[in-house]
Amino acid sequence: MIEQVLLVFFHLALVLLLSPLITGFNRVLKARVQTRQGPSLVQPYRDLYKLFRKGMVIPDTASWIFTATPFVLFVTTLLASLLIPTISAHAPLSLYGGVLAVVYLLALGRFFLALGGLDTGGSFGGLGSSREMTISAIAEPALMLAVFTVAIGAGSTNLSTVAQSGLGQSWRFLAPSQMLAFAALFIVLIAETGRIPVDNPATHLELTMIHEAMILEYSGPYLALIEWAAAIKQLVLMTILVNVFFPFGLSVDWSPGPVLLSLVLFIFKLLLLSVVVAAVEVSNAKMRLFRVPELLAIAFVLSALALVSTFLFQG
Repeated sequence: MIEQVLLVFFHLALVLLLSPLITGFNRVLKARVQTRQGPSLVQPYRDLYKLFRKGMVIPDTASWIFTATPFVLFVTTLLASLLIPTISAHAPLSLYGGVLAVVYLLALGRFFLALGGLDTGGSFGGLGSSREMTISAIAEPALMLAVFTVAIGAGSTNLSTVAQSGLGQSWRFLAPSQMLAFAALFIVLIAETGRIPVDNPATHLELTMIHEAMILEYSGPYLALIEWAAAIKQLVLMTILVNVFFPFGLSVDWSPGPVLLSLVLFIFKLLLLSVVVAAVEVSNAKMRLFRVPELLAIAFVLSALALVSTFLFQG
């Protein structure tokens, strides 16, 4: 029991410390490609520290939903990370849920964030909330179908079981269903993390804002929790991509040697995926809002084709 509690705390510390680093690496990489100096690698840590020390301005029209949203979003995203194998094939809370629990936890956080944007009665918050829910209506089914494609081979929707069954069988990625599911999940990653061409996290232009529009009224520690949760969500989705489709390097136990090697390989896979994400961002322009559902529809079709091809292959 004590060992399980220690593993949970170790996993939480890893996720909390690594998520801002991945965000910082992505920003630095984009700046270098665009021949800009850009921010420091540790700038996300400085931003969080600064926000936690600042005061808050809460609108007079806000209710308890506005106050509860940052905490619900942060906790649900952290719980979702505990259901996903990171450096070990055994996720700390894998016995309590699989991919459906991950999707539902992320959806709960998104639901409260949309309510928080609507709660103040501002026009920008309502605009961002409606756009966010439109995107999620297509992105969530595509995410589930893509992971179900891999889960069929493992015979379980538990992500730890999926990762364990994939160890030593990395050749399965060459199957058409696996490649289609990976492509679909990559598009979902771009959309869910608010990256170009779907959204631009650095903009404050009212006509194009999606995620930023929902959090315009937040400040101080509340904004820090929301930004930290966004970084954790990005890490969660990237971990699903690298450890479900490429589970090589995952440790089968918690011995110091294998865990250290698995940590190095895990960070390497995350950085490699960040390079691909940055390449997509710098080589594309922001899409028109009304074309975003078309992109997500492509992800849904790819994941559906991946699932169908899996059944045809088994048959």
